[in-house]
Amino acid sequence: MSTTYRARPAGLLSRRTVAHAAVILIGLVMLYPLLWMVSSSLEPNDEIFGSGSLLPHSPSLANYRDGWSGPGSPFSVYLVNSLLICVLTIVGNLLSCSLAAYAFARMSFVGRRVLFGLMLATIMLPQHVTLIAQYSIFRDLGWVDTYLPLVVPKFLGTEAFFIFLMVQFIRGLPRELDEAARIDGCGVFQIYLRIVLPLLRPALVTTAIFSFIWSYNDFFTALIYVSDPAKLTVPLALRTFLDASGQSEWGQMFAMSIVTMVPVLAAFVFFQRRIVEGLATSGLK
Repeated sequence: MSTTYRARPAGLLSRRTVAHAAVILIGLVMLYPLLWMVSSSLEPNDEIFGSGSLLPHSPSLANYRDGWSGPGSPFSVYLVNSLLICVLTIVGNLLSCSLAAYAFARMSFVGRRVLFGLMLATIMLPQHVTLIAQYSIFRDLGWVDTYLPLVVPKFLGTEAFFIFLMVQFIRGLPRELDEAARIDGCGVFQIYLRIVLPLLRPALVTTAIFSFIWSYNDFFTALIYVSDPAKLTVPLALRTFLDASGQSEWGQMFAMSIVTMVPVLAAFVFFQRRIVEGLATSGLK
């Protein structure tokens, strides 16, 4: 019994080698800022900008120790603040967006297509356009310098992207499931709760992950509405290490930036397959 091996053309191998080398080079270029930040977090302030080397001259964990103590409160306070907002944001988006998506995908009512089109149009509307109006409303309600402006809108179905994501997923579910549930005596809300919601799990997981990442990294909204130092979120807390008129603690800021990246990287690594699955099964290819 003999096996015949087909030799690949030398040109094909060389093209693949060049392509792989180019991808590796691009990857290194993209990773360089991150690696430089890790290296800088281990150096004193006076040595950070001395060279672009990735190897610290005198590595030390002092920046992590001092940065964790924080310029005001311990940095753990800011992490807890951000995680609290993230949890409430996730709950609000999952509840409100799934209900709105179910209504658009399964229920018939006057103006459904018009409202759906207007909802999609809000995706193209910059946040800055509605900023003044929103701030005026929240100020009149007495919500400024609280977490309410960051959390309450999430319970009102304001994230059009997630609603569209779930609408596309629900439209792919057989309507025979709804009809069978109606025969068994289920109402509209029972169909949503017992039939649609369990099958919506991939889209719900995708929504939860993106809600966490976007809320955790949100600097602008927190900057507008939160001013109490004890209520600062992680992005605002990192900004406090920089002083335009005095000495900036670059090493501590880089150290705490590395620490704050851990939850986001962990969420992406552990739920990467779920993110791809949720997007693919929702028709966003």
